[in-house]
Amino acid sequence: MRFDDQRQRMIEAQIMARGITDELVIKAFQRVKRECFVSEEWKNYAYKDHPMTIGHGQTISQPYIVALMMSLLKLTPDDKVLEIGTGSGYQTALLAEVVSEVYTIERIDTLMTQAKAVLKKNEYKNIYFKIGDGTLGWVNAIPQIDEFDKIIVSAGSPKAPENLIKQLKELGLMIIPQGDMQVQDLIIYEKKQGEVITRSEGRCVFVPLIGDGGWKE
Repeated sequence: MRFDDQRQRMIEAQIMARGITDELVIKAFQRVKRECFVSEEWKNYAYKDHPMTIGHGQTISQPYIVALMMSLLKLTPDDKVLEIGTGSGYQTALLAEVVSEVYTIERIDTLMTQAKAVLKKNEYKNIYFKIGDGTLGWVNAIPQIDEFDKIIVSAGSPKAPENLIKQLKELGLMIIPQGDMQVQDLIIYEKKQGEVITRSEGRCVFVPLIGDGGWKE
């Protein structure tokens, strides 16, 4: 079966059938070729319903989980989004299809180099990259930006890093897997009149968020 056909079947069976109705998210999944973001040996499994290793103890997330997190963030074309954990760049590309600008941070330089190459090959021009501790957020980086409409964290943390909460705009949303190293809950953070409101959106399993505001190496 061709990748285009596999992609459409994945969208219908893994995403839409599970209740994801956000048209912007669905269209992004239709446009982004997941097979481009995995190694040659894994390409035939690119549209299976599970995460896949990308090396360095990291994974490319299950498509449904990525779609769910994006949908819960209520993304709009005007949003500026901070992504913690570039990984393979697959989620980065999906975000870039929907929002105005994506600011993405990866602590493993080899993964960032690979992701950056794929994203540039696919001619994304609204993505800004930083190598470093994602728990610190977009500090000492170019272009300079202090606050984001949305923040998406692609690794599990014992708590929400304070620096990320500070960088969330008023009425902004952040989604982060929060819990222990084995299992987490997807937690939504929302800023309203200076207060932070949280709610849980169910269980999940992610690799650990390493950094000053997460787990220590």
